[in-house]
Amino acid sequence: MDFRKVFDSIPEEFDKWRTRYCYELFSDVIEYSKLDFSKKALEIGPGTGQATEPILKTGCSYLAIELGENLAKYIKNKFGSYDNFQIVNADFETYDFGHNQFDLVYSAATIQWIPEEIGFPKVYDILKSNGTFAMMLTRTDEKSANEPLYLKMQEIYDEYFHPEAEYICGKLNYNNTEKYGFTDIERRLYHKTREFNADEYVSWISTHASHITLQEPYKSKFYAGIKDAILSFDNNIKLYDTIVLYLARKP
Repeated sequence: MDFRKVFDSIPEEFDKWRTRYCYELFSDVIEYSKLDFSKKALEIGPGTGQATEPILKTGCSYLAIELGENLAKYIKNKFGSYDNFQIVNADFETYDFGHNQFDLVYSAATIQWIPEEIGFPKVYDILKSNGTFAMMLTRTDEKSANEPLYLKMQEIYDEYFHPEAEYICGKLNYNNTEKYGFTDIERRLYHKTREFNADEYVSWISTHASHITLQEPYKSKFYAGIKDAILSFDNNIKLYDTIVLYLARKP
């Protein structure tokens, strides 16, 4: 199974429930890359645009490359009113950008699906000299604020979470950009807290790649068990997010 394509089956749910990034992160990306209307940006795998609009609002010439056909249509409808928005429905790994080069190439939890020996050199090649490579992702701590609930949910996972396909992500180490010629490497962290009720939490985890592939008879029992567990803890679960931003530059 190509896990890169599983999100394409749920564009509306993906847009509603996927984790957003923070204002401070985008301010840092824009400042680091000196992005404005005179610059060109490429977003790899925008999904439904969780990291798109702040970049579009700089006035830069924006191009997205999205593998999923349904996601590409969704984001085109969402941001097509921006004159500086363009999208191509294609695979970044094999797409030929020709002589097109960019001042910023960035990914929000997408390039992790591409082996670094493919993704990092290609990003380097399509960046202009002094161009910026930015990668962002969110790591969520579901245990610290809810340990008894977390342990109860792990029992539900053990009993019912049996996907037919093993979840496999690309072999990528975010810290390896220097190995591929990038310089001025930085790692910045941002923190936020989210709270969900049982229905909201189930909707959120339903957009996770490995959860999308869960089949019956396990799927209904799994989500019902998770919901009941949260209901038994005052219908509330608190999540601590650490948003990670990796920045690098092509000399």
